[in-house]
Amino acid sequence: MKLGHIAAACLSFALGASAFAQAPTVLKIGYATSKESHYGVGSTVFCDEIEKGTQGRYKCQHFANSALGGEREQIEAIQLGTQDLVNTSTGPVGNFVPEVKIVDIPFLFRDYDHARKVMDGPIGQDILTKFPSKGIIALAWTENGFRHMTNSKRDIVKPTDAAGLKMRTMENKVHMDGYRTFGILPTPMAFPELFGALQQGTVDGQENPIPVILASKFSQVQKHLSLTGHVYSPALLLLSPKVWNKLSDADKKVFTEAAKKAAIAQRKKVNDDENNGIAQLEKDGMKVTRTVDGAAFREALKPAYVSYAKEFGADNIKKITDVK
Repeated sequence: MKLGHIAAACLSFALGASAFAQAPTVLKIGYATSKESHYGVGSTVFCDEIEKGTQGRYKCQHFANSALGGEREQIEAIQLGTQDLVNTSTGPVGNFVPEVKIVDIPFLFRDYDHARKVMDGPIGQDILTKFPSKGIIALAWTENGFRHMTNSKRDIVKPTDAAGLKMRTMENKVHMDGYRTFGILPTPMAFPELFGALQQGTVDGQENPIPVILASKFSQVQKHLSLTGHVYSPALLLLSPKVWNKLSDADKKVFTEAAKKAAIAQRKKVNDDENNGIAQLEKDGMKVTRTVDGAAFREALKPAYVSYAKEFGADNIKKITDVK
C-alpha cells in the first residue's frame, strides 16, 4: 500500500473512531400522559437542558402515554436499570420509599403556594435524600396537581354524594384509606387501563388533576367533574443509579439543574391547564361543580387522620401544615 493510502486509511479510521466516541448516550424517559401534557412539557425541558449542558453527549427518547408500562412498572425498571428516567406521580412511589407517603394525605395542603413551598423547602428536599438507598435517584419534585373527582353518575358536593361510587384510585394506601371515609369504594388500577374501564362502566369514576383529565380526554367517558381538590399530587423526576453513577460531577450538576428547570416548566403547565382547562372540559360536555363542601370532606376524614397521625407522627403532619 502506498504511503498516501496508508495515511488516508489511518485518518479515516481516526475520524470513524472519534465519531464513535462522540455518539450520544440516548436515555429512555417514560411518563403516563401525552407529550403535550404537563409531564411531556417537564420532560422535554429536562431533556433539552441535558442535551445543551452536555454538548449533545446525552439526549432522550420519549415514551409517552405509558408506552413503557404503568408508573409502578417504570419505577421498578429504573431500579433494575432497564429504563433510565421516569416522570411519575407519587401514587406508587410510597411502595418503594415509604417516607413519600406523608405528602399523599388528603387535604394536607392549602393551595399550590403552600404545596410548592413544602416540596422545595427542607421537608421536601429531605425526602429526596431517602431515594438512593432504595436504588433510585430522585432529581427533583415535579408536579401533577390538585386532584378532583369525576364520575358518570352525579354531582359531588359533599362526601355523601360520593358514597357508594366505585372510584379508580392509584395503588396508594394513604389515598384509599382517606377515600373510604367518604364512602367511596376505592378500586386500584394501573393508569393505562383506566380509560377503557370508565368506558365500559367497570368503575363509575376516577380522580386526577385537571391536566390529566384534559390530556386523557376523560370528558369523553365522564359526565360530572367536581372541583374537590382533595389531594395535592406531587410528581418526581427519577433517574436510574446505573446512569447517575457513570456521570462526572459536572454532568451530575447539569442533570440536577435541568431537573429544576423541568419542575418550573411542569408547574407552569399545571397552572395554565387549571386556568384554561375547566372551561375546555365544560365545552367538551362535562358538568362542572365548582363549589364543594370542603368542611364536610375534612370532617369525614377525621378517622383517617387518627391513623395518619399514628403512621407518620402528628408532629410531622403539623410541620407540613405549619409551613407558611
